[in-house]
Amino acid sequence: MQSWGLAAFVFFAALMGSPLAAKADFRVCNATQQLVGVAIGYRGEAGWVTEGWWTIEGSSCKTLLEGPLAARYYYLYAEDAERGGRWDGPIQMCVAENQFKIAGVTDCFARGFQRAGFQEHDTGQQSSWMVQLTDAPSNPATPALPAQSP
Repeated sequence: MQSWGLAAFVFFAALMGSPLAAKADFRVCNATQQLVGVAIGYRGEAGWVTEGWWTIEGSSCKTLLEGPLAARYYYLYAEDAERGGRWDGPIQMCVAENQFKIAGVTDCFARGFQRAGFQEHDTGQQSSWMVQLTDAPSNPATPALPAQSP
């Protein structure tokens, strides 16, 4: 596991020194060797939205939201497509089996969707953010919720 920490540090250092670092967006990097499926949740102008699935190959990155981030809090859920591990959290939001964009986070089952626990990411109102998925999916402690929680 220590080698992943070093690899992640080298990757971040290289990214910060590259021209890509100036681009504003929400990116997810998959530092595992497995294929990962990712969903994101956020509060848009019309309310809560969840979107997915992005598939991210091992040792690669993908941009989920392009442009400067409009919110402070974003929520992420990911599944290891090969081994079944999860990167999840305590914030319940709606997901679907196939590609989706869902408005609202309540009554998931009644509307024909599933529920998943998303992990909160406080961007501190940065214009861009990157999440690194490592070999050890973790379940963080319950985060502080934004004023208008899902």
